[in-house]
Amino acid sequence: MKTFLKAILFVMIVILTANMNAQTDSVQHLSNKQQAIISIAAVTAKGDLTKLKIELNTGLDSGLTVNQIKEVLVHIYAYCGFPRSIRGLQTFMTVLEQRKTKGINDVVGAEASPIKEESNKYDRGKAILAALTGVSQDGPKIGYSAFSPEIDVFLKEHLFADIFERDILTYVERELTTISVLSSIGGVEPMLQSHLNICLNVGLTPNQLRQFIGIIKSKIGKKEGEAAQKVLNEVLKNKK
Repeated sequence: MKTFLKAILFVMIVILTANMNAQTDSVQHLSNKQQAIISIAAVTAKGDLTKLKIELNTGLDSGLTVNQIKEVLVHIYAYCGFPRSIRGLQTFMTVLEQRKTKGINDVVGAEASPIKEESNKYDRGKAILAALTGVSQDGPKIGYSAFSPEIDVFLKEHLFADIFERDILTYVERELTTISVLSSIGGVEPMLQSHLNICLNVGLTPNQLRQFIGIIKSKIGKKEGEAAQKVLNEVLKNKK
């Protein structure tokens, strides 16, 4: 009897361990939708509209809605400017029309919920930034925020209130979009470092971020990927 019970217990442990490992593997790998967001944001920021058409089709086929992709393309303007964002949107319009002529009816998806919060926008943006970074924003302004208080206001009120407060994309999806743009354009390593830290704070794993680097190398180039890898290595080193 004891042997039977031990056997049952052993089987239960094996099954439980297998399930836990499966869940861990699932958590530690970017979903197809997340990979598509990375590719779309990166090639849009780079201005490769030919490649963007391919990535937009892949994104739609992976299950992203029209509104989610639109939101990715809108979000990136805060990091690489209106021209890249608008060209991305124009390219997306063309792709949707081409798919429609082929009889493909893509899911439009939910619209952004109205922002009902009426409190001070600067304070809302400051609270969102604090939640993302895990660092209080109540201290004295330093660095560029002290040098140019105007841009600090724009950053808090517009980027982190107007944009990050919208619910079409999650914080994880917005951060994947952001680090994709920053890695693609290059030369903004301090910002990339900050947002890679935010990625870890909002639940992305080191393995997922390494997978992200692989996508940048594949879709954008070895140079950009290695530069982003160097920043990620430093971020992960400081987390130990």
